[in-house]
Amino acid sequence: MTKAAPSFTSRNKPFLTMLILGLLSACGAEEQGLNKEAHQETRFGLRIANANSEPQNWLATGRDYGEQRFSPLHQITTANVSSLGLAWYHEFDTDRGQQATPLAIDGVLYVSTAWNKVFAFDAASGSLLWQYDPQVDAQEAYRYCCDVINRGVAAWGDSIFVGTLDGRLIALDAKTGAQLWSTMTVPANSYGSITGAPRVVKGMVLIGNSGADFGERGYISAYSAETGELIWRFYTVPGDPSKPVENPALELAASTWTGEYWKHGGGGTVWDAMAYDPEADLLYIGVGNGSPHSHATRSPDGGDNLFLSSIVALRPDTAEYVWHYQTTPADNWDFTATQPMILADLEILGQSRKVIMQAPKNGFFYVLDRLTGELLSAQPFVETRWASHIDMATGRPVEDPFYRQNPALNMPSYFGGHNWQPMAYSPQTGYAYFPWHEVDFPNVGDLVVEGGSSNKRPEKTQSSGHVVKSSGDLQATGGLLAWDVAEGKPAWRIVQPWAINGGALTTAGGLVFQGRSDGIFAAYDASKGETLWSWQADNGFLAGPISYAVDGEQYVAVLAGYGGAAGLAYGYASPARPKLPGRLYVFKLGGQTQAPPQTWPTKVKLDLSNISLSDDTTQGEQLFNIHCIRCHGIQAIGGILPDLRYSPYILQSSSFAAVVTDGALSARGMPSFDKLMDNQQAEAMREYLLREAANVGDQTTTTRGSQH
Repeated sequence: MTKAAPSFTSRNKPFLTMLILGLLSACGAEEQGLNKEAHQETRFGLRIANANSEPQNWLATGRDYGEQRFSPLHQITTANVSSLGLAWYHEFDTDRGQQATPLAIDGVLYVSTAWNKVFAFDAASGSLLWQYDPQVDAQEAYRYCCDVINRGVAAWGDSIFVGTLDGRLIALDAKTGAQLWSTMTVPANSYGSITGAPRVVKGMVLIGNSGADFGERGYISAYSAETGELIWRFYTVPGDPSKPVENPALELAASTWTGEYWKHGGGGTVWDAMAYDPEADLLYIGVGNGSPHSHATRSPDGGDNLFLSSIVALRPDTAEYVWHYQTTPADNWDFTATQPMILADLEILGQSRKVIMQAPKNGFFYVLDRLTGELLSAQPFVETRWASHIDMATGRPVEDPFYRQNPALNMPSYFGGHNWQPMAYSPQTGYAYFPWHEVDFPNVGDLVVEGGSSNKRPEKTQSSGHVVKSSGDLQATGGLLAWDVAEGKPAWRIVQPWAINGGALTTAGGLVFQGRSDGIFAAYDASKGETLWSWQADNGFLAGPISYAVDGEQYVAVLAGYGGAAGLAYGYASPARPKLPGRLYVFKLGGQTQAPPQTWPTKVKLDLSNISLSDDTTQGEQLFNIHCIRCHGIQAIGGILPDLRYSPYILQSSSFAAVVTDGALSARGMPSFDKLMDNQQAEAMREYLLREAANVGDQTTTTRGSQH
């Protein structure tokens, strides 16, 4: 449904945009031998590269190629943001995590949702123009690490591109939503998937894949925006040494691996961040964690394991390797370097530098020379138990060996000090803004993830390794941080009620916008961190906001819908909330002051008076921790998926077996586990859930209204 107040019907492109496009159209495309499609590609690339010349638009997921997420719009300011209100909203038909950054192009808003559905709206009125559903099979949801999410679409010319959980890259007609082409980017029957937003550079759609947690080998691929044809693929970790090397850089990488690493998959998936410098013609990719997580398992005789946990610079035309910087050599903690990367020109120690910056999971904020990869700064932005500091002479972390050798509570944990949530940079303040969190957890290298050291689903499983028994003693804190990039230190820090929160947007009006997991969407003074405006939704926020303008009026848009890894499994790090439909909220000055409320469903304690509880539920707990904890929570404390402690299916063996082993709810995304456990094991797990159900109390229906 879409609600609007007020409605706007006219959309005229600003004169400046029309002038630029007119000049580009007359600049000699025929003399350069360009056909219509190639000229269109060149024109759109110039638009992204010169995004500041059309501030009313948001053309790419980071707004520009440098991914700064800074809007030059300044109608909404620190002085008037208090009058911000709801312009319109749309409620989606999906109730899982919503993590996408919208695009705003010439009066049309494009956004993707959970399950990779794509929508186009009139950006002023909220009127739905078209929608597209790629029909991802819900029964395959168990293949995806961290909820059925999608982080956004890309645009190029008259096309919109989206990646799907099952590994397809799809091109849509921007005017109608009709599918233009679709290509599979991952091997058949693999655990490879797409969760990140594509980027488009020089007519090539760039996309990586997820799946390192399940033994996949990482790579980034470039496809023709016009046809979907594969142009090149750059593997991030070496493969089977008995086969030809796919690119020369892998010869360097192979020397840093030991043992039969290729049999484990290796990992190194490029599942999120990229950036591009048009002037230097360099593409930057962030590389993920190893597979398996344990360094001792995948590379038993040591080695740094390139290019895991690295920023890598490539030539976009050919994928030629230029340089790399590894943030976490010999990664043992799922310390990915796939977090947002931002390009900026800064003065550091009296010298002008072209930099790339990143706040990855390992807890250190890095500033590098983006032309050479030289390390300029690396300072901790959260507690870093695993390493005391970064040696500036070598660029390597100075580790505390205890955390590599023991299943201790590490910090950052595999949640990271900062994860995928968008980071923004303001050239006005020189600050980078991003959500930080400190959530301790046992070393992931020693943690049972999907049944053992290989990280793949086994046919039959036995418990091994270190599994968390209780969440009561785990620390979970988070908030919003402004980082002074040139000085290498915090400018200000806000501690928020819950650990895992949404991405950031900063604007020329002196503002930072961010949503929180408890449903607060707020505007802060970019210089001081003071809260200037807040708005309460029922659902939580994770996604990155954007700002755009139509007919001279500035808007701020953000997706609401809590989920992801924390929302699924880690209730102690995020507010307990039921599944609620995701929504797109769009704000403007003078808008409405109240959001339409959503009702929280009732949880009713099960009647266990006639149920015999087992005295020993150890086996069932172990099985739950291996198979179910990722989606249904530590100690079965459910997040956005059904809380099994309240599920009537656990009351009877027959009904529980119908769901778990017979697949009665497979159409709703709960697959059959008949190949992973037998009936006796399923019954043991049911007995564990009954024991947990006996420890909960009644909860009442809650309706939360909106307020300032």
